[in-house]
Order: sequence, then structure tokens, then C-alpha cells
Amino acid sequence: MKGVLAGLMLATAAATVAQPPTQPPMTPIRADFRLAGQAIQGGALLGTAPAGTVMLQLDDQPVPVEADGGFLIAFDRDAAPAARLSARMADGRTMEQTLTVAPRDWRIERINAPMRPSSSTEAFLALRKPELEAIAAARAMVTDAQGWRQHFIWPRTGRISGLFGSQRIYQGTPGAYHGGVDVAAATGQPVIAPADGVVILAAADRPFTLEGHLLMIDHGHGLNSAFLHLSRIDVKPGDHVTQGQRIGAVGATGRATGPHLHWGMKWNDARIDPLLIAGPMQAGG
Repeated sequence: MKGVLAGLMLATAAATVAQPPTQPPMTPIRADFRLAGQAIQGGALLGTAPAGTVMLQLDDQPVPVEADGGFLIAFDRDAAPAARLSARMADGRTMEQTLTVAPRDWRIERINAPMRPSSSTEAFLALRKPELEAIAAARAMVTDAQGWRQHFIWPRTGRISGLFGSQRIYQGTPGAYHGGVDVAAATGQPVIAPADGVVILAAADRPFTLEGHLLMIDHGHGLNSAFLHLSRIDVKPGDHVTQGQRIGAVGATGRATGPHLHWGMKWNDARIDPLLIAGPMQAGG
């Protein structure tokens, strides 16, 4: 019996010795990422991740990183006032930086009338469903586009007739906000690519019910542009376009009250403001 007990004690001692020492959890290290731009609702930032980054996240959103450390992040129209940028290093360490996201003063119009009920019918919804599926499938595409690195230009110059983020509130009930920038122009005036990219959707033959002849271009890293109500589309899905290249013409197709260009932009699921991406339109445009 004594031999059995002694054997158990020796085995227990050996198991205890064999266990590795407990390591305290690694505390995230505050890192100053190299960022260009302003963290603001509807805006975007170009950045460079710390050397050795193997994974980057904005809150819970994965962010692709190029071999040179370059990356892009952006903030939705209704983004929270703070966001966490975190990088995981090859040795297991994490580096974090909290970003303060500046609020915007959106153009809000309060209407003392009830919101009109939706006129959507079963026939409309039957048409709309495949269109929404096509838009979602286009935005899910990953291309080799590098336009996200460029300084964007305006696809059409003219009077801005609709601002991103503007919204009507009907007796306290908010309507949908405007998801892009409208530029007033005559039908047939050229529309050019604001940056390099790959065409991911071109509704050239059959206009969509709301967007009309819709063209979408991926600029890489989750950033894409949508051009609505076009009278014509001069490119096709899969085409690589370069900044300044003619891609279509202004129109009034779909649900539009007159000819104009609607330019919308998204970074993954975040709707962002093209005015912040391209900057003020040049005088005389």
C-alpha cells in the first residue's frame, strides 16, 4: 500500500513539474497608426499598419492590409462617436488605438404631415427582389482594384442639387436619408470614373426600377461607387477602368424627377459621403 501511495505522489509531482508556468494575458499596446484624413461620420481614412501586422480590425470589421501596410477604413453616416482600431502582430501582441469620430450636422427637414404610405405592390416587389440581389452580389465581389489609394475626382461637375445624409422627418417619423450626392446636369453629358476600378454591375440593357441604368465600380478594399439614373453605360462587368475614363452619360432613368447624376459610395456596409472623398468641386465646374 505504501508503495502505491508513493507511486501516486511521484506521478502527481511529475505532472505538476511538467505543467508550463501560467503566462499573464498580454495587455494591448497603444499604437499610433499612421492615418491620413479625418475620422468623421461619412468619411474615410487611409492608413499604414505597424510593421508585422497579421490582422487588422476596425471594431469587429476585418480590414485588409497590403504588403506595404496600406489600408482603408471608413465611417457610416450614423457611426458611433468612437471606434477601435486594433492590429494583431505575428508574435501575438495586439496594438490598439481609439479613434474619435466627429459628428456631422445633417440637413434635416421637418415636415408637419404624416409620411405617405409605401406604394409598393406585389408586382413591384417581384421586380425589385432580383435587382437587390444583383446589387448585393456585386458589392460582395473582391477585385484587384487599387483606386482606393488615389485622390478621387468628381465623375461629373455641376450644381450640387442633393446632399449626402439629408433627411426628412414626418411628424417625428424619419424617412430614409439621401444616400449619395446629386449633381444637376443635362441628359447625355459624360460621366467619368472618379478613380481606378473594376466594373461590378452594369444595368445597361434593362434599367432597374429605382436606380434606372445603374453602374457600379469597385475601387478595392471594400470601397465602391454607384452611379444612378444614367442614360447610357459605356463599360461592361469585368472591365478595368482608369480615373477620368468615360463610363456613361447623365440621364433620368428609374425613379428620377429630372436629369442628374446620383453618386453613392459604400465601404463594406457603411454608406459614406462622396463629397468628403472627392473634396470641394473645382470652381467653374
